[in-house]
Amino acid sequence: MRIVISEFMSLDGVVQAPGGPGEDTDGGFAHGGWSHTFFDPEVVGGAFVDALSNAEALLFGRRTWQTMAAAWPERAGDPFADRMNAIPKYVVSETLGDDALTWDNSTRIPGDKAVARIRELHETDGGDLLVMGSPTLVRALLREGLVDELRLMLMPVILGGGKTIFPDDGALRTLELVSTVTSGTGVHVCTYRPVAGG
Repeated sequence: MRIVISEFMSLDGVVQAPGGPGEDTDGGFAHGGWSHTFFDPEVVGGAFVDALSNAEALLFGRRTWQTMAAAWPERAGDPFADRMNAIPKYVVSETLGDDALTWDNSTRIPGDKAVARIRELHETDGGDLLVMGSPTLVRALLREGLVDELRLMLMPVILGGGKTIFPDDGALRTLELVSTVTSGTGVHVCTYRPVAGG
């Protein structure tokens, strides 16, 4: 399975709380919901529809899974929501009990076994394993060389700090720009893939 990362991102690399004010206020982050101004259904929405249509399963960190699990089940009846609710979902967590997995088709991967289990999924045949949000998890996947594609929705805003998906381990990682599309709202939807040996 290919591991594909899909993120809303500010020009200064922040991915924290794009969806709403209370989504993630860690570190005093005060700009929750910053992506809404730049969202357009055709280009930005289309990028998510495309990513989800090629996905065989979703992979989340605990916090992103909890945010999604609180929102998507009540949106049933919309084709995108129905797909989100039906698709298999994996959530990496040390703290969630299996009884807390109330969102349909969710399976917990214990945090201490996450890299090994995700590596197993990566090596099996199948469609994409799609990651949305989940910056801590994405950093770990990038460090481990387990990311096949980054789909970044680069939005014309600087947030001045917040969570990022990029490892700060000093390693050089070279990417190839595969495609880019610009929306009327100034969003660059960029698809990157790692360069072998880069």
